[in-house]
Amino acid sequence: MKGIILAGGLGKRLEPLTRITNKHLLPVYDRPIIYYPIQTLVDAGIKDILIVTGGNHAGEFLRLLGNGEEFGLKHINYTYQKGEGGIAEALGLAKHFSDNDKIIVILGDNIIEKSIRKYVDDFIKQPKGAKILLKEVDDPKRFGVAEVKGNKILSIVEKPKNPKSKYAVTGIYMFDARVFDIIKTLKPSDRGELEITDVNNDYISRGEMTFDVLDGWWSDCGTHESLLNASNLIKQLRVVGQV
Repeated sequence: MKGIILAGGLGKRLEPLTRITNKHLLPVYDRPIIYYPIQTLVDAGIKDILIVTGGNHAGEFLRLLGNGEEFGLKHINYTYQKGEGGIAEALGLAKHFSDNDKIIVILGDNIIEKSIRKYVDDFIKQPKGAKILLKEVDDPKRFGVAEVKGNKILSIVEKPKNPKSKYAVTGIYMFDARVFDIIKTLKPSDRGELEITDVNNDYISRGEMTFDVLDGWWSDCGTHESLLNASNLIKQLRVVGQV
């Protein structure tokens, strides 16, 4: 199984911090944001990793990470996304890398408390389809929100005005190789982007989507508030020696 980290975009909500660097190179406590999703994949047993980035500072990832020796890796793969075409477009650039294998995709600004290895192992055993990780949040309007009934997801709505649950879709997705065929069928949303929510809803419509509720805390780093929150959470873990 291969891992893909999506670390493109301009990070406009984090200006002026992102005027001089890529969002994923900003610090969360004592390490750059990008370190955390890499470590998440490595801890889950994923050693074949691709980073999709873009913008004017893409070269800084190579200068910072090299081949990933700091994470016990022999090599890190990189590819470049022009512009801001959305998460699904960025994922589509990884087709050559996936080589028809199952993949786990993590947004480059997602930071979690605990290992996801058990979810990855479960998906490896899953015959086909996709798996996503959900987390109950206080502000679901900021995220893609899943409507859940029993052990099934009925639908996902992106940034709903009236959320049908408090279960946010975290930026951790697992797909079989058919994901790239789905991406080819997508049309840009009103934002002019190819939406990962449309990919997930395609799997849901076919009855091929499973889910788990993520254990431990989860934070993105898309706003100044969430960036600060992530730093404080990591600091607490450092103090008690958990990371």
